[in-house]
Amino acid sequence: MKFNTIIEPFRIKAVEPIRRTTREERKRALEEAGFNLFLLRAEDVLIDLLTDSGTGAMSSAQWAGMMRGDESYAGARSFYRFEETVQEITGLKHILPTHQGRAAERILARCVLKEGDIVPNNTHFDTTRANIESAGATALDIPIAEGRKPDSLHPFKGNIDLDALERVLCEDSERVPLVFITVTNNSGGGQPVSMANIRAASELCRAFDVPLFLDACRFAENAWFIKTREEGYADYSPREIAREMFAYAQGATMSAKKDGMSNIGGFLALDDDDMARCCKNELILTEGFPTYGGLAGYDLEALAVGFEEALDEDYLRYRARSVGYLGDRLVEMGVPIVRPPGGHAIYIDAKQMLNHIPQSEYPAWALSLVLYLEGGVRSVEIGSVMFGMSPDGTERPAEMELVRLAFPRRVYTQSHVDYLVEVLEYVHSIREKIRGMRIVEAPTVLRHFSARLEPVGGTLIDGG
Repeated sequence: MKFNTIIEPFRIKAVEPIRRTTREERKRALEEAGFNLFLLRAEDVLIDLLTDSGTGAMSSAQWAGMMRGDESYAGARSFYRFEETVQEITGLKHILPTHQGRAAERILARCVLKEGDIVPNNTHFDTTRANIESAGATALDIPIAEGRKPDSLHPFKGNIDLDALERVLCEDSERVPLVFITVTNNSGGGQPVSMANIRAASELCRAFDVPLFLDACRFAENAWFIKTREEGYADYSPREIAREMFAYAQGATMSAKKDGMSNIGGFLALDDDDMARCCKNELILTEGFPTYGGLAGYDLEALAVGFEEALDEDYLRYRARSVGYLGDRLVEMGVPIVRPPGGHAIYIDAKQMLNHIPQSEYPAWALSLVLYLEGGVRSVEIGSVMFGMSPDGTERPAEMELVRLAFPRRVYTQSHVDYLVEVLEYVHSIREKIRGMRIVEAPTVLRHFSARLEPVGGTLIDGG
């Protein structure tokens, strides 16, 4: 007999209480936080979907591994276990641990980029873009056309536009020190990249002698989508698929707080000896010795286990289906989302859902606030607050106005997801009453982390 229910492939061994708040308490918390969900106290959040980065639950095997942590300053055995695991998955020669992904991005930018350079990508996420632009380079987003259409059902909407990539390499190859592909494409709705697309991009880059890098935060989830969606890969394991993905690249950055299944950590992986030498020197300057890179030995042990667990088929099947289940329910209710659902998050299309709010009044930001006000759910805006400022300080509307509900790994259960469905159904029913926002104060770089806003007209919801 075949059973269709996909259960969580784990048992719960420890629990953490979550606190319920009243609507009035949440309203007051929003006001005190300057209507910025990043500035809330976590204890005031019922279900926290702000990010899947570093917020997952570690396994008993990871906790056991942490007890083996070697805290030697140089040459710790925990580093060599970490290095061996990453080399086996990526096939890349030089493995530099970092405290998280943005550190790897910053180190790479310092060693490779100069003012006037261009870095093409399917779509840069926030810290990648900020590190590139801080070096005076241009972060060029060239996703395929379907990637800019939330309701398009293309199976690999994360693909890079190969024609656009070829054009920029033909016209400006001397200004392109490297090309990135983000797997999965976070800014574009958590959408996967096909193996055929990675392979073709690699061939283009090799023709112009430009290295291809993967932003590999969710490499295991991307491998799962290749297995389940791309012809010819159904009988391959996620590990085998991941190895092929990395085989087309000459380097990778990773925030291991995602598919490393850990609360902290990352790496920069490289094949080029000279580039690695520069990056190691930069790492020593800001992160630590190359065999710990800003991490404790026990973190390196937890990561070595986590990379293996992230490639487990039962886990990946459950992970993708949990997100897909929520997406299916929202589509049934008429809530507009990026389709098909990605592997780590649901992205609500706030531009369509709140079409009465102009982009200049940040509809996705407003929607994220209402989800918290009404249901205690914290999400994150991926729209014109996050991506609405040019390097020269001028405003530019984002391509899409999305609200991301990012699921921490192995944290929430089916009943939490069903509660989310109820909250979203109610918020969708009052969508016409939601008002826009204006920025009161904000920094010029990564402003979404610390900006303070206020509702246009003084109230977030008409009558409430």
